Amino acid sequence: MTSARGRVSAVFLAGFLFATAAFGVKSAAGDETTYQKIEIFSKVLHYVQTTYVEPIDQRQLMYGAIKGMLATLDPHTVFMPPEEYRDMKEDTSGRFGGIGLELDTSDTVLKVSGVLENTPAEKAGILVGDSILSIDGEAVTPDDLRGAVRRIKGDKGTAVVLEVLRDGWEKPKDYSLLRADITVRSVSWRLLDEGIGYVKINSFQERTSEDLEKSLEKLDKENKTPITGLVLDLRGNPGGLLDQAVRVADEFLDEGIIVTTAGRDPLRKEEELAHRNRGRHDKYPVVILMNGGSASASEIVAGALQDHKRAVVMGTQSFGKGSVQTVIELDDGSGLKLTIAKYYTPSGRSIQGLGITPDVSVPDRDPAATDAAAKGLRESDLRGVLKNPNKATTESEKVAKAKRDLEQLMANDYQLRRAHDTLLSWAIFQKGMTKAPNDVAKGAP
Repeated sequence: MTSARGRVSAVFLAGFLFATAAFGVKSAAGDETTYQKIEIFSKVLHYVQTTYVEPIDQRQLMYGAIKGMLATLDPHTVFMPPEEYRDMKEDTSGRFGGIGLELDTSDTVLKVSGVLENTPAEKAGILVGDSILSIDGEAVTPDDLRGAVRRIKGDKGTAVVLEVLRDGWEKPKDYSLLRADITVRSVSWRLLDEGIGYVKINSFQERTSEDLEKSLEKLDKENKTPITGLVLDLRGNPGGLLDQAVRVADEFLDEGIIVTTAGRDPLRKEEELAHRNRGRHDKYPVVILMNGGSASASEIVAGALQDHKRAVVMGTQSFGKGSVQTVIELDDGSGLKLTIAKYYTPSGRSIQGLGITPDVSVPDRDPAATDAAAKGLRESDLRGVLKNPNKATTESEKVAKAKRDLEQLMANDYQLRRAHDTLLSWAIFQKGMTKAPNDVAKGAP
């Protein structure tokens, strides 16, 4: 993955020498050039290499030096070794070779937290809640989640063996799976009620705006007519690609500024504008859900639609990341994520360290809810419940299950329920406004 050890340090030092020759950079004190500081670094490096009590991993030493330098800057400027850089590229692309598992850790084991549809893991029968004990015969530990994910991923067509333990099993079972091309969609959708759609964006990846367009089309199709209201859920969305945030906001705007970015030179600003011929410009009401996990690109979308009075933002204060990063790929396959600008909403406000303030503040849980209501419990969820003696058709069972799932979703998600009720009230109010006063007085339908 890397070239010769000496070349890594040469690349590191050459970058500073080039900057010195080109710009004659002075230190903060003003009496020492950057080149003189590099001499000090070189001496320290020499002492460590020749005198430290144990042999040194040159790669680890140089990467540590780079990370230490960047640690003096903002928290979003980071150095990524080749392995981390590959992971980041896969995250933003939404494509990788694997088996379709989402993993999480508990105190003692590695747990399956999600199984993607139509993937090797789902076809093999692995379930949410299963424990992963080993990968290719090598035990896994809950404190090495990233390492476990890397070992499971691999080229399409190659095999991986997982040792899986499920509650109720006396002993674990081995699953031998062939890796496939996995595509993680950043957008999911469903129809909440007649005319009211719901779209959740988990992150801003390379195809997020495209997936959003498809989701809105599917909502119209399932509703049989264009939807009349939308809940856009950005809760827990940490951000992602700036251009995708711009395109998502553009989906709902037909003119005006979406976001402005400004770097070191305050006179050089870049504006991203909405386009009349891009996206859907239906004027149905939109409610955006946000919380403390909504950051960066999520805040760009929410800020743009909020400033243009195109959406009502509901939930809790967002994270407050108002900066823009660029990613630079380096010679050895590592990457540098560097903060290059701050961004401003259409009205010119910076949300750095502040976040987006909701138009309607809604806590994540109804403080008046009972435990049963908060958990969405029904008679059919109770242990040992009696079965219904009436035999329902398969189709009616599906409809009933879908309705129960939606009711439970609403019961478990107070913020979503508030957003749904807001749009439902708006639809009723709009329908009433279409009637002439005399018609209302006469009781016209």
